[in-house]
Amino acid sequence: MIRLHAVVEGQTEEGFLNEVLAPELGRHGVFADARRIATGRRHGRLFRGGLLKYKHLARDLVLWMKEDQGTDSWFTTMIDLHRLPADFPGRVTLPTNLSGYDRVARLEAELGRDIAERLQELPVRQRLIPYIQLHEFEALLFSSPRGFLEAFPGNQFAVNQLTAIRAQFQNPEEIDDGPDTAPSKRILDILPDYQKPVAGLLIAQRIGLAAIRSECRHFDKWLTRLLALAHAPTTSSGP
Repeated sequence: MIRLHAVVEGQTEEGFLNEVLAPELGRHGVFADARRIATGRRHGRLFRGGLLKYKHLARDLVLWMKEDQGTDSWFTTMIDLHRLPADFPGRVTLPTNLSGYDRVARLEAELGRDIAERLQELPVRQRLIPYIQLHEFEALLFSSPRGFLEAFPGNQFAVNQLTAIRAQFQNPEEIDDGPDTAPSKRILDILPDYQKPVAGLLIAQRIGLAAIRSECRHFDKWLTRLLALAHAPTTSSGP
């Protein structure tokens, strides 16, 4: 049995992993759970959700990986490229002329290296599969705009508008991350009542993983790697 722990950006990603990805992974022998990034504590209460500073993500990953050093445990992330903190490893030195796919590939590699260095000699240091969503969670929802009818029944006009946006790009992951043109901003311009934690999850469930994977190749590559963990060795040569 393989256990997969995910540190995710917010409530929507947590729900998506637990309610959409986990059942599919579980059918293949990979049992997943998720935690939102812890951002602080006040009056004894722990606050989770959001990625304002890289140190919060790094702290959560390192602590969890130290807590669970089992040879059957793996770790991953689900965070957005959109509005990624400036202190994220490799962020400030990233060439501006790179494609979105090249940007996330480099940043994922930098994340993996940084966490491995923080873990030093622990054998679990190589059990991280970094994932950065290109450009944000809402890009996945453009895989099939008809899925919005699950949260906004009868609103075919909105579906038509979202479909027209989708048609402007080769695939949903290439919808840009401008402050006013990121996927979530485009959705809110058309559907001001869109609420990510509730509607986002409903729409993703309606679309289904098969459609998302066929439209979003970076997401598909990540999920393919996660499914392959079912065949990963559970022995370690480390201490």
